[in-house]
Amino acid sequence: MPTVERSLTLPELYSDLYTLGPGDGLQLTFLDPEAKSLNGAFGILADGTTTLPLVGSVQLIGLTIGQATRWLTSLYAKQLVRPQLTLTLTTPRPVKVTIVGEVTRPGLYPLGSFSNPVEAIQTAGGVTVNADVRNILLRRLAGKAGAQKETTLNLADLFANGNQLQNPVLFDGDTIVVSRAIQPIPEEVLAIGQTNLAPPTISVTVIGEVKSPGTVALPANTPLIEALFRSGGLIRRRAQKNHIELVRFNRNGTTSRQIFSYKDDLAVSNLSNPPLRNGDTIIVRSNLYGKALTFLNDLAEPLGALNSILNYANYWNYWNNNNGR
Repeated sequence: MPTVERSLTLPELYSDLYTLGPGDGLQLTFLDPEAKSLNGAFGILADGTTTLPLVGSVQLIGLTIGQATRWLTSLYAKQLVRPQLTLTLTTPRPVKVTIVGEVTRPGLYPLGSFSNPVEAIQTAGGVTVNADVRNILLRRLAGKAGAQKETTLNLADLFANGNQLQNPVLFDGDTIVVSRAIQPIPEEVLAIGQTNLAPPTISVTVIGEVKSPGTVALPANTPLIEALFRSGGLIRRRAQKNHIELVRFNRNGTTSRQIFSYKDDLAVSNLSNPPLRNGDTIIVRSNLYGKALTFLNDLAEPLGALNSILNYANYWNYWNNNNGR
């Protein structure tokens, strides 16, 4: 496993310069007009090298633009009287970033050049209801041996105060770890749901004694009571208001069940009105009155069918009697 070399402060993080890698496109320009035939565009190959006139194959992977400029100047100094040159990054390579932890779809993602952590998390489907957006770990490669350096980002500060320093440009090979909140605060969970860190919508199924049962698309982190409202509300004479069951499928394959009581004026709370997750199922059970009505309806169905059969038999007998005369 790569070792973490040291922690970075935000100023140190922003002092990190772009390091060259396979796929980068560059422009080489000599200041001496007599060397203009050496000017031109080139790219870095998969092995980290490029081939340049006069000096041949050159290894550039892992160097900053400044380091690469000084290195090429020293090589051309052996061939030219005036080797001064400029090196310009014209086509940055796409970056690949690993995103793990409390996001909807952890994994390795290709991103555009100069992407940031917010864009990376959006690409991974957004954060889960358990995410601690005050504690986002950013790990960065610190050398060819696999050592890493890391810093902690507070995306809550970004959304609350517009602190863009918490949303730096990502480098190829970066890893973002979205930590799990020990005890998510419902108000903060709702606030996150109103940002573009959360999935656009979640899918929740509501069944039982509601007016419009079925699967509904809801804003991320919608509270349980609001989901019931969006399903038409309870059928009040039939619903068992003190036994609203929330069924949740967890990432480890287990299922959890919680029972809640229904009240119109409940504020969001983990204990009474929790924010919902994608894939949750809400079951509104029938009370005694509702069960009795269901029983009578079930009983009426076969009786109705029997009555139809008897009516058909009577009609048949009537037809035979009339045609037999």
